[in-house]
Amino acid sequence: MVIGMIGDMFSKMIGTLAVILVVSAFIGGSDVMSKFTVNEKKWKIIIITGLLGGIFGIYGNISGFELNGAVVSVRDIGPMLAGFTAGPISGLIAGAVAGIHRLMMGGITAKACVVATCCIGVICGAISMKWRKIVSKPLFAFLLSAAMEAFHLCVVLIMVKPFETALDIVKAIAVPFILTNAAGFAMMIAIITYTEKQRALTSEKSRLQSELETASVIQHSLLPLITENYPGREGLSVGASMEAAKEVGGDFYDFFFVDSNRIAFLIGDVSGKGIPAAMFMASSKITLQNCIRDIPELSAAVATANNSLCARNEADMFVTIWVGVLNLTSGELKFVSAGHNPPVLLRNGNAELMKFKNGFVLAGMQGAKYRENVITLEKGDTLCLYTDGVTEAEDKEHNLFGEERLIKCFENGSGKTPDELIEGVKNSIDDFIKGNSQFDDMTMLCFKWGDEAKAE
Repeated sequence: MVIGMIGDMFSKMIGTLAVILVVSAFIGGSDVMSKFTVNEKKWKIIIITGLLGGIFGIYGNISGFELNGAVVSVRDIGPMLAGFTAGPISGLIAGAVAGIHRLMMGGITAKACVVATCCIGVICGAISMKWRKIVSKPLFAFLLSAAMEAFHLCVVLIMVKPFETALDIVKAIAVPFILTNAAGFAMMIAIITYTEKQRALTSEKSRLQSELETASVIQHSLLPLITENYPGREGLSVGASMEAAKEVGGDFYDFFFVDSNRIAFLIGDVSGKGIPAAMFMASSKITLQNCIRDIPELSAAVATANNSLCARNEADMFVTIWVGVLNLTSGELKFVSAGHNPPVLLRNGNAELMKFKNGFVLAGMQGAKYRENVITLEKGDTLCLYTDGVTEAEDKEHNLFGEERLIKCFENGSGKTPDELIEGVKNSIDDFIKGNSQFDDMTMLCFKWGDEAKAE
């Protein structure tokens, strides 16, 4: 009979506990509380948490198991939870709410339960304030709750008269009362701890996403803006496109006037992706621009930029670049390539890859030498610079877009503007990859020189 009674107590208390756990998990996971506590003062949070703990305590009272004038329940979980969450005052509020309701139910242990429940809320709150990290561990939460329920039973033994009746009640309920409440509180703490970690991860993810978006805006602001006034020279039209595989990437392009009659075109691809690559990209772009403007000989300018990047390359990154300086009067184009892809030259409707001796990547080796190449553009010639993300775009079978498909995009394209040519390449890549995700940054810089070109 005693075993059956203990089983009934376990069954009823566990059922009540399960409901409280489900409700707590819902509240913690759905941000219901945050709607009431966000931007609120601390005392409002204490009161709201205390009242919520009190409601849990009331539900425990209602669902309790009656035995010889005592109500055996999981009431104490509410005040313990409030104390753990918002401190001793919140625990006291929860204990008072649940205790007053228990007093109204009557019974030989009513007054003792009021005192015990209020004290438990305060004690748990004080302990959690001082040793929250320890209490957050399920084992310690279990032991703390077991100690609190043992304290509750001691209060019953002290306050309930006659002592023999109190002792009989304590003997009958001690095991299920302590174990169920202790296990319930431990599970509750596990839910709260997990929820807090998830919130922290979500908040951190949101912060990082915001920073990446800001970094993307900053990165694009470093690129030259093509307008009617810039480059603003008759006989020269320019188009460009940069699509990063992530929020920020390591590709970049640039064009700027070296003097009133010469303009430099530059494209680069930094090893790696993300924030580190974007930072190295910014450093490389500024270093190259300064060196090209300050040093007359292009090969020497690139070599100086390489040495400068090597000197402060703690991250062991490198960058491939192609840079050319175009004389807007004669069409003479001096260029240097440091491990970069050969540009596509479009002349009289025919497209081909430029052939030249490639140099070593920048930031890869101190003291590297670079060869300066020279060609003379004819009127109407178009040159397209690109990064390897274009030719290495993959379809779902891992086939590469390749140089042959790229060249075909420019055939019979002499009458098109640089923007139209770039758009045609992007459309061809989209048709080729058929929705496959972009693995690498894709950047293109295209310019057209001669009387047939019009200023954009």
